[in-house]
Amino acid sequence: MSKTYAARHLSAGKFSLGITALLCLTLAGAVHAAPTDYPNVINTLISKGIKVEKSFPATSGLKGWLLASGGEYSIVFTTADGKTLVSGDLFNEQGQNLTAGYAEKFIPKPDFSAAFIDLEKADFIPEGELKDPKSIVYVVFDPNCPYCHLIWTALQSYEKAGLQVRWVPVAYLRPSSGAKAAAMLTAKDRTAELRNIMQGFRKNEAKFAKAEVSKEAQVLLDRHAELMRAFKFSGTPGVVWKDKSGTVSTKHGMPRLSDLPTITGLPEQPQTDPRLAQFR
Repeated sequence: MSKTYAARHLSAGKFSLGITALLCLTLAGAVHAAPTDYPNVINTLISKGIKVEKSFPATSGLKGWLLASGGEYSIVFTTADGKTLVSGDLFNEQGQNLTAGYAEKFIPKPDFSAAFIDLEKADFIPEGELKDPKSIVYVVFDPNCPYCHLIWTALQSYEKAGLQVRWVPVAYLRPSSGAKAAAMLTAKDRTAELRNIMQGFRKNEAKFAKAEVSKEAQVLLDRHAELMRAFKFSGTPGVVWKDKSGTVSTKHGMPRLSDLPTITGLPEQPQTDPRLAQFR
């Protein structure tokens, strides 16, 4: 087996998939390379408006490229002869995702400081240590999102250790999402209603699907949707936290359990739910 291999699936980012689709459309046609020292496959992308931000030596004789379009970034690779472009995740023999490592090193970190100020003003639902939390984490979630339910489950032990989670509900997955989110936001005891709905995950669907969302609740949900976009979350859960240095960081999707100490700023806590084993 070679030291590096490309996974069958492409990176989850929209832009990576867009580059691949663009190549399928343009390389089959008579596209003339731009007059640069870049390989022709890269020139093809440049001719379609994609910008080369940086090139760098990559593993196994490949050359890496940081590309940008519309504020989105992607890492791709060209072979030593410059004739073939590789888009996707590269892994070494130890199972390390080399593409993710290059992305971490070369893709500029977005500045979410302004969005974080707005997030602090959101109509979040606090859970965990409410009076004197050791740390605070925000989670943008849809009440019907299975991965949101799993991160809620995983964070319970951290809440007992002093974490406060500020849940920011949005609604887009199912017809009942809006009514469930509205029930949390308008309840007299919002934390209790959050726990009630999360503990009864995917129950009472018919009841909530028929319920109407008040104008007051819809205004809050619209604001939360704007925050979701501000943090560039294309789905849920979306996790936001500020570390001790004041840096705002985000995580899209269900984190690995090994990432939770970094996210929460707390020692690793035990997890007993067997559904979480896949995220170890």
